[in-house]
Amino acid sequence: MSFYNQLQTETNQDREALFSIPIIQDALRGAIKLNQYLAFLKEAYHHVKHTVPLLKACKNNISNDYEWLKKAMDHYVEDEMGHEEWILNDIKAAGGKPDEIRHSSPSMFTEFMVADAYYQIHQGNPIGFLGMVFVLEGTSIAIATNVAQSIQKSLQLPNEAFTYLTSHGSLDLTHVEFFKSLVNQLSKERDQKIVIECAKKFYFLYGNIFKNLPV
Repeated sequence: MSFYNQLQTETNQDREALFSIPIIQDALRGAIKLNQYLAFLKEAYHHVKHTVPLLKACKNNISNDYEWLKKAMDHYVEDEMGHEEWILNDIKAAGGKPDEIRHSSPSMFTEFMVADAYYQIHQGNPIGFLGMVFVLEGTSIAIATNVAQSIQKSLQLPNEAFTYLTSHGSLDLTHVEFFKSLVNQLSKERDQKIVIECAKKFYFLYGNIFKNLPV
């Protein structure tokens, strides 16, 4: 079994727990309100704006023995640059106030997830950050496009209010093959173990953000 398949298998229960969260199930049915969608976009903005800084920090803290992984971080930075601005544009198109969101504070649950990512990079094994990449990209592929279509139909919002969800649903399909090629090169047991541990942890932390959106 490849390490990517092992990662999928060992985190299956954690993934199912995330997908079973009521607001995610409601979103798939188009049964959420505008304030819930805007609240989701607010939290997305507050963690997505850290994606590029986290990727750069990960690259800087990875051992020089992993030059191939450092180059992969550069590839991710190119693809992820400016995505937080897409979210602010979506908020505006949905009738929200992007300037207020830009200067607002995230929920404590978003803070916890972001802080743990920085802690893992700076105080632990930075390769564990791939666990967060696995969770966020895998979630996008599994539900982003379907959620966007359901919510748009329900709330009667324009296409411009869903660029973050729709783009990530398709963009991350190409990313997953790239991600597979990366993690399948991890040959050391300690690296594989930390990626699995971090993925399980990030499913929990990411799930807490959804559990604490407005009901």
